[in-house]
Amino acid sequence: MQSEYPRASQNQLKKWARLDNAKFRREDGLFLAEGVKVVEELLKSDWQAEAILVLPEKISYWEKLIASAKDKISVYQLTRSEWKKLSQDKEPEGIMAVVKTKQQPSLSSWIQSADNLLVLHEIANPQNLGALMRSARWFGFAGILLSSNSVDFTNPKVIRASMGSIFHLAVLSDVDLTAALPEMKQDYLLIGSDVREGVSPHALAKKAALLLGSESHGLPGQLLALADESWYIPGNAQADSLSLPQAAAIMMYEMSKKVLSFKC
Repeated sequence: MQSEYPRASQNQLKKWARLDNAKFRREDGLFLAEGVKVVEELLKSDWQAEAILVLPEKISYWEKLIASAKDKISVYQLTRSEWKKLSQDKEPEGIMAVVKTKQQPSLSSWIQSADNLLVLHEIANPQNLGALMRSARWFGFAGILLSSNSVDFTNPKVIRASMGSIFHLAVLSDVDLTAALPEMKQDYLLIGSDVREGVSPHALAKKAALLLGSESHGLPGQLLALADESWYIPGNAQADSLSLPQAAAIMMYEMSKKVLSFKC
């Protein structure tokens, strides 16, 4: 199927293909965002796209979406073999964006939000991080603070799993939490999560930051000791544990119940 859009050059394809590597994403200040819903959320946000890439054979998926963006953003068509070098999907929807990475804010400006925040320690699984982003947006969280030694939040698998929620959250990455958490506690109630003990999740009277560790290792003792409260989700003793995204969603739901009472 022919398309009205120009073909991408080999230099462009090489540039975009190397965005699979975190090093080049940082150097180029770009990352890929694939899928109809993901690109739709991107176009609703204040993030900027360098280009939109399409598969002509999948025109029924992306035609309406492109109509609203083609006058503002360069659109290029790719062949199926070119697409496979960039895509994360076995059967693609045929649209992805090349997105410009935002400059990260300072910690002091980042914590001025009137809403709840999510603080993540060494989250290495990209699907988990994407799922956490999706829940954070659903429950009205303002942003995510991501520690050092975590997966790069512009990883294509993170972007895909977030279903575009990343474009509606303020993200601050590569943060030393031992230094950042005491500063955050001046403005936020700090809630730590523990798989063994603590109080049950509950509604809060002030804005809070939810501190979560990796699914494999949880939170280290020195970070959990900084929490104002430790939360534990009781359950069936015959089950090993909840997944990190499941546990986080339960806690975020409880925290969201009082959000309206402290919004500015």
